[in-house]
Amino acid sequence: MDTHQAVYDAVRGKISGGNIDGAVRSAIQDVNIGHYLEMIAATAQVSAAEITEEHIRPSVLFRPSIAIDGDKWCALYGENLQDGVAGFGDSPAEAMKDFDSSWRASLPSKT
Repeated sequence: MDTHQAVYDAVRGKISGGNIDGAVRSAIQDVNIGHYLEMIAATAQVSAAEITEEHIRPSVLFRPSIAIDGDKWCALYGENLQDGVAGFGDSPAEAMKDFDSSWRASLPSKT
């Protein structure tokens, strides 16, 4: 069951005469929605962590240009493929993900 729906249903069933505060208090006392509230809080924390991680991706920080190159999308940071960092994919999102991987990759050794 959707955790937000359970809270909504519990409160909605208690609203009378527009007393929302009383309805919320009554719903919390009558129905054990504490675990639903904990689940919502946990979901919010995971979402916040995911949002933070998205904001520090190289493709977000360095904002490479995005263009079609042949039959693929190309995310390029720099003047050209030889001097810059690039990622390729079937969609702009895949090109950005590949760009992130390329950004973190070491140069190949010259042996």
